[in-house]
Amino acid sequence: RSYEFPRKGGKIGLITAGSSDIPIAEEAKVISEAMGCEVFTSYDIGIAGIHRIFEPLSEMIQKGAHIIIVCAGMEGTLPGVVAALVDVPVIGVPISSGYGLGEKGQGALITMLQSCSPGLLVVNIDNGFGAGASAALIANKIASP
Repeated sequence: RSYEFPRKGGKIGLITAGSSDIPIAEEAKVISEAMGCEVFTSYDIGIAGIHRIFEPLSEMIQKGAHIIIVCAGMEGTLPGVVAALVDVPVIGVPISSGYGLGEKGQGALITMLQSCSPGLLVVNIDNGFGAGASAALIANKIASP
């Protein structure tokens, strides 16, 4: 419980749109930390109140985040917006919290795949492990001399 994974220099921002996205985000965080990255989190910032995104994003960039993971269910808009606002890669994680036509994360996945924001990469629905591992590999490579 008190073990700390050795740091490799990678820095990752981790954002969720809603509170129901947090369990998958935590999965991404655990693997990112196990792979030697420092992770900065900001949960439940949503897109319906777009003003809530600017401060956490600014802090992550100021702390030197090499990449940002964004978890979003419902319509999955947040990763595309984040990718449009930052100059680092963004990994979108569609979450299976959607309902109706976009049920089980399909709507969020399609939205992220159809995004025109440059620098947005997308993993499969609820794949926090894959997002965390990919982000850590990228961040650690960027951070290495």
